[in-house]
Amino acid sequence: MKHWLRRAAALWIAAVLFANQAAAAPAISAKRAVVLDAATGRVLFAQHAEERAGMASTTKIMTGLLVAETCELDAPVEIPPEAVGVEGSSLSLEAGEVLRVETLLYGLLLHSGNDAAVALAIYCDGSVEAFADRMNRRAWELGLWDTHFVNPHGLDAEGHYSTALDLARLAAAAMENEVFRQVVSTKTIVLEGRSFTNHNKLLWQYDGADGVKTGYTQATGRILVSSAVRDGRRLIAVTMDDGNDWADHAALLDYGFARLQGESP
Repeated sequence: MKHWLRRAAALWIAAVLFANQAAAAPAISAKRAVVLDAATGRVLFAQHAEERAGMASTTKIMTGLLVAETCELDAPVEIPPEAVGVEGSSLSLEAGEVLRVETLLYGLLLHSGNDAAVALAIYCDGSVEAFADRMNRRAWELGLWDTHFVNPHGLDAEGHYSTALDLARLAAAAMENEVFRQVVSTKTIVLEGRSFTNHNKLLWQYDGADGVKTGYTQATGRILVSSAVRDGRRLIAVTMDDGNDWADHAALLDYGFARLQGESP
């Protein structure tokens, strides 16, 4: 009996220690952050998660989702003049050249090509403005009340903003799309003679990481939206204005998975 009581006491102490460890939220550098259970929408961690701010190239999550939802991957796209010379990260597209939607989509989400964003927007809806309208309609459909798009790439613009929580919800929805999920989980690929390497270092550094997008402008600071799956559970983590985002995401995801441990999927 005494042996059984000692064993039960030891198990209880271990359980308490684990619970305390799991409950200890990580200290992070981000001004805004959230960890979301993608399946249930439950928020596991939040820090100024509903504060509006610029979203930089994480904008391309919505751009990529809309392209994945509406376009044929093998469809040819003639690059319009408006897509040439767009500032920031670029695929160095030339007016009149023809590339498949698939190539531009990988260039958008892996290389973060701003010119690819413009080319795809014009291909889909005829103009950047019309595509931005589509982005905003889709945001409302997803219940992203604190998000508004002005362009498809995320370069700083008045009225272009989101929150950590909205970006997490957007990423959770996007990762349900098979095409989008396949693209953002790809580390490297060569298409039509162009080589793309994913900017998301977590794909190499974090067990179970499978997406989704980096972002940066001088005004917004570093932004990262990540996804990881363990034991059939997907977590989405978002940090905004975070100079230590890779380490912070590892800590946030570890914390989130610890919170979920022992729960039913």
